[in-house]
Amino acid sequence: MGETTGPKEVIYCGVCSFPPEYCEFGGTVKRCKDWLEKAHPSLYSQLYPSNSDSVNTLPMSSLSLEKQEELDRKIQKQQAKEEAKAERELQKKLASKVLINRNARSKRKVVITIQGLEVFDIDIKKLSKTFASRFATGASVTKSADGKDEIVIQGDLGDEVEQYITDLLEEKGLTEVKVEQIEDKGKKKKSA
Repeated sequence: MGETTGPKEVIYCGVCSFPPEYCEFGGTVKRCKDWLEKAHPSLYSQLYPSNSDSVNTLPMSSLSLEKQEELDRKIQKQQAKEEAKAERELQKKLASKVLINRNARSKRKVVITIQGLEVFDIDIKKLSKTFASRFATGASVTKSADGKDEIVIQGDLGDEVEQYITDLLEEKGLTEVKVEQIEDKGKKKKSA
């Protein structure tokens, strides 16, 4: 029988959350390499020996030098495009904001509408059901005037909803996103 050992420690990348051996399949190879070099230098030197700094996925011994250089340029160009795309998506997420609109209806009735969540890869229907069960009220997904999905919640729950969404975005690592509450007054009757 073999020797019994404890559980194996698996390291996950701090940038793309893949194991470092698979970072090349994500869109952030350069940032992953930088993170790995700082966080785990021994693993970095094992995965990326100093004599070959470029990522080569094909055996290049049979390719000519010109073809190798051309392939390296193509790989680097593709990785740069993927990193730029990921950076643009992150900036788009950070630049957008979530609007919580408090609409006063007749008498003491209030409706809360939440807009701007579609950018953050959140399942809006699931979140609507979560609000309905968590706050014991009616919640649904509707289309706004500009054709985007919004969550409509019955009741004066603006502060609770704002706190829940802020916590949800912080879990996803988006602490700089603005969650803004707006209050719309319903039409009031003029006193004679």
